Amino acid sequence: MTATIDGAGAAADALELDRVESHLHPEGSFAVEDHVVPTGREEIWRFTPLRRLKGLHADAPFGPGAVKLETELADGVTLETVPADSPLRGASGLVPTDRIAARAWDAAAGATVVRIPTDAVIEGATVIRHHGTGSETAGAGHAVIVAEKFAKATVVLAFDSSATLADLVEIVVEDGADLTVVSLQDWADDAIHASTQHAKVGRDASLKHVSVSFGGDVVRHDFSAEYAGPGGSVEALGLYFADDGQHIEHRLFVDHTAPRTKSHVVYKGALQGEGAHTVWIGNVLIRKVAEGIETYEENRNLILTDGATADSVPNLEIETGEIEGAGHASATGRFDDEQLFYLKSRGVSESEARRLVVHGFFNDLIRQIGVPELEEKLTATVETELAKNIHTLTGENA
Repeated sequence: MTATIDGAGAAADALELDRVESHLHPEGSFAVEDHVVPTGREEIWRFTPLRRLKGLHADAPFGPGAVKLETELADGVTLETVPADSPLRGASGLVPTDRIAARAWDAAAGATVVRIPTDAVIEGATVIRHHGTGSETAGAGHAVIVAEKFAKATVVLAFDSSATLADLVEIVVEDGADLTVVSLQDWADDAIHASTQHAKVGRDASLKHVSVSFGGDVVRHDFSAEYAGPGGSVEALGLYFADDGQHIEHRLFVDHTAPRTKSHVVYKGALQGEGAHTVWIGNVLIRKVAEGIETYEENRNLILTDGATADSVPNLEIETGEIEGAGHASATGRFDDEQLFYLKSRGVSESEARRLVVHGFFNDLIRQIGVPELEEKLTATVETELAKNIHTLTGENA
């Protein structure tokens, strides 16, 4: 069962990758002591409100019971729980690059492994729900998702209610497989969530990774991907909505470790309310061996009210010029008063005009997710987020 995973690792090793220093993605280590307690002056922590992490970044104790799991397995998908010393942990090549991830690795009692068997084409989504229990003790979790050769499936990781959680998610997409993974953070307003997710994509394999963040006091989501062979493709989509006092941070790192690979990143966010803060850090590394690759990353932010702040930092690190194309774009703008005036002049109320503009901003991205029942939920959640401040903004009832 693990031979194919080991084979993917051997393929990556065969590429004989040079060590590359990146200030946005430092060298990893499983040992907690190798990661100093961050002060906020470090590049990877300078946007994060450390005082609000309840000690996840330092030495706050972990314990059981922070979240309760509920699973809905699609036909043909298997699930097992493996111990902490299982070789399936680390199957994706994940190595913690910050102290929270290293602490989660050390504290997790084992891992939940979701497996899609070879050649299986799975109808419907497998859903793993993480319900916060409101426990004062922080929890540490670990999930491993394996799509075996030429398999096709969708897996949704859903997080809700109240919790303090540090979790790891590993994604292994073997040769020729086609996998969609959706991480939906729909927390209560007091939740703290630090998630580290890493994918290894095999030869001619495809991964669509979707991260959606609503709610929570502080949500910090770190997604990275590498390639175990040529021809692999990664599509990373993201959607987030922050309101009063919320901090939502997404960090991405795509490491083109093989030739003729592709990556396409699109994240969109909206902000409203005093102290709403979003952060998007995108980084693509094109190594010397990665000839013939294509990559593009894009981040768009829509600020709906005064008092909200969006930080957006796209990066490209290029070690070879023998590529098909590479680019990035970032834009942050306020609500378009001209659009609002146009709609109001045609009899549309201000609250409805705002809804139309925001839904239009998100809808093209939501339609790309490819999970109809989830798309409907996201559209409804955007509506709920808009309703929170609509009376304050317009004087109208929602």
